[in-house]
Amino acid sequence: MAGIRARRLNVPLRRMAVLCAAMLFLLLAHVTVVQVFGARELNADRRNERSLISRFARPRGDILTYDGATVARSRPAPGGGPYRFQRVYTDGELYAPVTGYLSLFDSAGVEQAERAVLSGDDAKVKVRSMVSDGDAAGADIRLTVGVRTQWAAYHALQAAGVPGAVVAIDPATGAILALASYPSYDPNTLATFDATRLDTTLARLRDAPARPLLNRALNQVYPPGGTFKLVTAAAALASGEYTPTARVNTVVQPPLPAPLAACGRSRPTLLRAFETSCDTAFAGIGLQLGQDILRDQAEAFGFDAGDLRVPLEATPSTYPQGMDRPRTALSAVGRDQDRATPLMIAMLSAAVANDGVLMRPYLVEEVSLPDGSLLVQAGPEPYRTTMTPERAHYLATMMATATRAGGPGAAVAIPGVEVAAKIAASGGQDALATAFAPAGAPEVAVGVVLEHPGPDAAVVAGVARAVLEAALA
Repeated sequence: MAGIRARRLNVPLRRMAVLCAAMLFLLLAHVTVVQVFGARELNADRRNERSLISRFARPRGDILTYDGATVARSRPAPGGGPYRFQRVYTDGELYAPVTGYLSLFDSAGVEQAERAVLSGDDAKVKVRSMVSDGDAAGADIRLTVGVRTQWAAYHALQAAGVPGAVVAIDPATGAILALASYPSYDPNTLATFDATRLDTTLARLRDAPARPLLNRALNQVYPPGGTFKLVTAAAALASGEYTPTARVNTVVQPPLPAPLAACGRSRPTLLRAFETSCDTAFAGIGLQLGQDILRDQAEAFGFDAGDLRVPLEATPSTYPQGMDRPRTALSAVGRDQDRATPLMIAMLSAAVANDGVLMRPYLVEEVSLPDGSLLVQAGPEPYRTTMTPERAHYLATMMATATRAGGPGAAVAIPGVEVAAKIAASGGQDALATAFAPAGAPEVAVGVVLEHPGPDAAVVAGVARAVLEAALA
């Protein structure tokens, strides 16, 4: 009887033990799930003070221009708070589209795209740093951007007085020599450790009508207007039906939903139509070639590609699908739903300047450790073959002739230097310019966009000239 009673008493104990074991198993499983799968979310949580203290516990690597000027660095944080190092930006507004910012809760630009390298969390940086000095310090990044060219780009935009962007590229390598967006912002205002002040500043910048946080050079798309005539002309030359001296029909049928600029003569040559930026001539070419041929050529330049990172992600430039004949005609002159970033506008000239080979654009020249040892060195890489060298030569000649012939293109001219350019500037619309120089031995290609400059649309040529001059100096 005593044994039976003992077994009966053990039943609740066994049940309690099983329940406790199950609860312990669930608790351990939950902790495992949180630590393994929720670590990233927890680290990003604004309430995770431990993660924030760790982020600012050691100095990040410096960001330098190509010529060695430091534009972002870490300094000991003032005030003796929990954060040891604070980010500081030199000429913040000038370089903000490139450097971005590092704040308590967010980052942008190179600070974000290269965060593992700058913070020292990258595996290669950790290993090399620990071998050299026993501490996983952040690596320094040297950009392709030069002080003189970046300064000229930003201040030319500022002088124009309207929102816009500039990108300058070395056609032979793809190195980005300048990347400016206006209006800009000062990253130092976002590097504060005062969370209330940070939230106020971010709200003000995000609500500003001029959108200073927007990187217009990489992430805003515009109708390319007359600069797209480079694409249409390249497609025309590739078709075998046109040469620079071939006559072009300017009678566009059917009627178009928007007016186009007509030519001064009924059947100009392709060269003359390009010089005078004759819309009806290029609309007629677009109708003859058809949208598929135009799209193939646009995609050869990089339109509709979602793989472009410099290492900042670039918004894709696009050529529309499923158009009827009137829309196809408009698309051939850069209207309808054609869209391009300022980066793409620069890439058009860069491809022509480099015998039809478009090099992949890039912003980071090298990565090095604090002791000066080199970790990564950029290497030029072909991105697209846009046309044959012969056709690129034809287009380069047409662009150079258009610059000499007068009109908006002449405003890009530099004394003693032959410039090849295509300007799209008309009142009431965005003004664009794509150009390279010297025309015979290209060293720099530039793309410029100004948003609705009004009657001063031709100022876009002056912006392009200022950047070309600075890069060539």
